[in-house]
Amino acid sequence: MKTEHTPNHYEQWCMEWQKRFLTLDQEKLVRRIPGLKAEGEYLTILYYLHKYGIRQNTGEILSLETQQEPAAFTRLNLYTLLWYCKEDAVPAQEWLPFRNLKNASPFGPAFQKSVIDVFAETFSGHMRELETACLTLGGRKLPHSDAGYQIPAFECIPIQYLFWDKDEEFPAQANILFDRNAVDFIHVESLVTIASEGLSLLTAAAGLTTVGNTFS
Repeated sequence: MKTEHTPNHYEQWCMEWQKRFLTLDQEKLVRRIPGLKAEGEYLTILYYLHKYGIRQNTGEILSLETQQEPAAFTRLNLYTLLWYCKEDAVPAQEWLPFRNLKNASPFGPAFQKSVIDVFAETFSGHMRELETACLTLGGRKLPHSDAGYQIPAFECIPIQYLFWDKDEEFPAQANILFDRNAVDFIHVESLVTIASEGLSLLTAAAGLTTVGNTFS
């Protein structure tokens, strides 16, 4: 994931993806992508439990809760899900760290620095706040780690956030796992910003301030 781009670059990409969306067969999209529905003038989908609408005749994306245009990263993640989701995509139920996903290795160091490390540092000493925030985002508690939760980013892309709090000997540690077949639903680079947006939402729900720089 490149970080040197200005916000204007992301807005330009959103405009390009909006045009691409209009070339897609929307009926096939609804059949292909779990959780995607045709409702009135929109295709609707939940992203971290928030409902978004893609206007069918223009490709414009709005939050259906606020009627506002969401952030560029959110729009890009929605567009790339619609574009890259394969017809035969199914979860593998095998969980892997990001770096082990297909074609993820070039983005691995940036993911570690700007997502995993930020996750650990932000919630160091704040495990209870993390657990409350995970539940707010619809998380299901896992038996792994001190505080592990599986959170539905999209219905077809759940993410496992794992956290070990600091003690007298070791600093806080974290990891984020994906289904091995997540890359069949969306471009691997988009998983970086999906996880980063999830981390930002967890931080906000916990009432904390992010420690470090994330992509979102």
